Amino acid sequence: MNSGYLLLIIVLYFSLLMVIARITSRHSSDNTYFDGNRESPWFLVAFGMIGSGISAVSLVSIPGNVGTNNLYYFQFILGTIAGYLFIVFILTPIYYKLKLISIYSYLNIRFGKITYKTGSLFFLVSQSFGAALRLLISIKIFK
Repeated sequence: MNSGYLLLIIVLYFSLLMVIARITSRHSSDNTYFDGNRESPWFLVAFGMIGSGISAVSLVSIPGNVGTNNLYYFQFILGTIAGYLFIVFILTPIYYKLKLISIYSYLNIRFGKITYKTGSLFFLVSQSFGAALRLLISIKIFK
């Protein structure tokens, strides 16, 4: 394909994205990005929570993990379900009551700035290691 056509397609694609973003964001505020004006249907939020926890690495590693470790992985699944139930019935009502956006703002209110910064640091470090591991595994798969 000619590089001129490719550039045109990319420009048209991003222009379309900007038009859609402009149309859909007319009645939104800065907080809409974080909480969806608290109007999102529960099933979309549930799909988002589950979808954000699943990666391609999960789809590649889980069958082999179950095969080699018997049903130990099932314990992880049960823990994940318990964790989601904790989020739904304990944390979400607290978030709505205090009009919070994340656990870090709750840590700041409840325990102070040092705990807020420490929690944020642990999140950044864990996500960095997780991203590096996912990249490493995807490279190993395609190598």
